[in-house]
Amino acid sequence: MAANPQSLEGEAAAAFELKAAGFTLPIFRLLGDDMEAVANQLSAKVGQAPDFFRNTPIVIDLGDFAGGEVEFPLLVGLLRGYGMIPFGVRGGSKAQHASAETMELAVLGETYSRAARPNASPANAENAERAAAEDAAHVSMLVARPVRSGQRHYAAGGDLSVVGAVSSGAELMADGNIHVYGPLRGRAMAGVNGDLEARIFCQDLQAELVAIAGHYRVSENIPAELQGVPVQIFLDQKILRIEKL
Repeated sequence: MAANPQSLEGEAAAAFELKAAGFTLPIFRLLGDDMEAVANQLSAKVGQAPDFFRNTPIVIDLGDFAGGEVEFPLLVGLLRGYGMIPFGVRGGSKAQHASAETMELAVLGETYSRAARPNASPANAENAERAAAEDAAHVSMLVARPVRSGQRHYAAGGDLSVVGAVSSGAELMADGNIHVYGPLRGRAMAGVNGDLEARIFCQDLQAELVAIAGHYRVSENIPAELQGVPVQIFLDQKILRIEKL
């Protein structure tokens, strides 16, 4: 018997889904309108770790921009020329947003955090602090297996712990600390939302790149005596330090 076309159409699998998802993305904070200075400093920065920036989506932050009009065609061209993919802006004025949209950049809203109301009672404030601490504990992530090349793990709002080796080409990200109980050969970025107190701990440092709150060091700039041994990585006056454990 011939199949009914209508029934076949009704049983067809969905072609796509739309879902909300959260991502942590690098921020390019533009501080001035001297594009020549931007180009020179960007060249030096990318030259330290070219693979880190290749095909990296990036958000242009205008919150601290001290100039007037942003030369978006030149800025976007610079970023793309160094392998980055600018896709949006945050902060800035309506005029700057209009200019960004001509370059097909998305205008992103500012992030916000909840805070206790000024007239909250001490008891409510204590409960809020307790709830926040519980939430932080819940979002910490444990990966109880090796992390292979090409895999990425991100602990949003907490710490990331890996029990096993982290292969070259793998990526670890956390808003808090990162603990690796095994060789760390990939990339590890702690405090990605700007936590200057975040740290990285590992039993065997062989990383391609390590970073705390955006301050990073690539493998070529890690002294030989600190490679292959247990270390902790942290910021001291915004300078990245690596010490043996």
